[in-house]
Amino acid sequence: MFFIDTLEIAGLGNRGYLAGGERGAVAVDPPRDVEQVIRAAARRGVRISHVVETHLHNDYVTGGLELARVTGAAYLVPAAARVSYARVPVHDGDRWEIEPTAGLALRALATPGHTPHHTSYVLEENGTAVAVFTGGSLLIGTVGRPDLVEPRLTEDLARAQHASAHRLAAELPDDAAVLPTHGFGSFCSSSRARDGATTIGTEKAVNEALTRDVDTFVADLLAGLDDTPAYYAHMAPANAAGPAPVDLTPPPVADAEEIGARLAAGEWVVDLRNRVAFAESHLAGSLNFEAEGQLATYLAWLIPWGKPVTLLAESPEQLAAAQRELVRVGIDRPAAAATGAPAGWVRDGEALASFPRATFADLAAAPGDGVVVLDVRRDSERAAGFLRGSVHLPLHALRRRLDEVPAGQVWVHCAGGMRAAIAASLLDAAGREVVAVDDSFDAAETAGLTVRTS
Repeated sequence: MFFIDTLEIAGLGNRGYLAGGERGAVAVDPPRDVEQVIRAAARRGVRISHVVETHLHNDYVTGGLELARVTGAAYLVPAAARVSYARVPVHDGDRWEIEPTAGLALRALATPGHTPHHTSYVLEENGTAVAVFTGGSLLIGTVGRPDLVEPRLTEDLARAQHASAHRLAAELPDDAAVLPTHGFGSFCSSSRARDGATTIGTEKAVNEALTRDVDTFVADLLAGLDDTPAYYAHMAPANAAGPAPVDLTPPPVADAEEIGARLAAGEWVVDLRNRVAFAESHLAGSLNFEAEGQLATYLAWLIPWGKPVTLLAESPEQLAAAQRELVRVGIDRPAAAATGAPAGWVRDGEALASFPRATFADLAAAPGDGVVVLDVRRDSERAAGFLRGSVHLPLHALRRRLDEVPAGQVWVHCAGGMRAAIAASLLDAAGREVVAVDDSFDAAETAGLTVRTS
């Protein structure tokens, strides 16, 4: 018998896996904070004998090198991936015994497309394929995007994605489980992936790479690609160089004077509390990235790379969880931190800031004069419908294009409220009068505000 444990990395929209038998196991695409993989192995009572990477990741810093080091496991990395550390180079067709007495083995299957060197790994039990770890190749209903390596390679890699999906479908049985790393909210997905469990047989019926001819598939895939987080540019080089072990000890504690000095120096002070609490009361100039949202993705996307960041949290537990999220994308050590409430973060004689929250119904009832409606959703979202008269600046572009926001009271919205809250904090810090629309975009249509284009 074999087991497969899924390691959810929800903030990044990724999954890692631990698979094995009674004594041995393999870890697939592990996160940088490797403790959860080690705990999973301990619960199973197994030794991790192999750590494998499907590719050099573009969206997070891997824990593979560190996990192999601390467990003594063999570290398997595609041979064509250029790395600066010793590893077992993986070629198409290579095979490793995970637990010989149980007939459990892992076989490499070259599946280029997401990257030129991308490799999937087939889990076999007594010679029968029972699952395949597809990384950024075959996702649930879609495939990984092919444009993260080199623009000149994008179309060729898109065609390779189609061919790789068909190879997986042709060579594996219909009941083999498909276990991708990306596609659960990750921007490495070429289109919105479905969630849940799937198999090769299911994907044959529904996956766009397996239901369309190559030319149609490639044209549709390339037309649908949206912007990717700016921090992606730093992930593959970090993974090729060999990530250092993480340090998750608490950062230095900052008092109100230090926090104010860091703000004055142009550093980022990030408030991790939920958007309702932030809107009600916050330190002027601080920015709101909710710890419970996609903290790592959006903070790493928006912050100038390498700029010092100070974290403000409700509790030590919230701070520790945020640190863990951030090391996964290479924000290794906050410059400082403070916990508690805003009253303890502001200097004597300085007032706390606030701004109102509203719904789309409130916006529909608002006087038109002097009101600016700002849409911070992505291009693909706006293409499906938008608010009449609204200005469009995607959240990831807002910081460098603040001067393009027209004068007036800015009502900022997204699709659900989280991104609008980030944008509202950016505008508030820049001295703009802002209202954060904290509402589902469906309510805008109910309020009669939207123009639907599809």
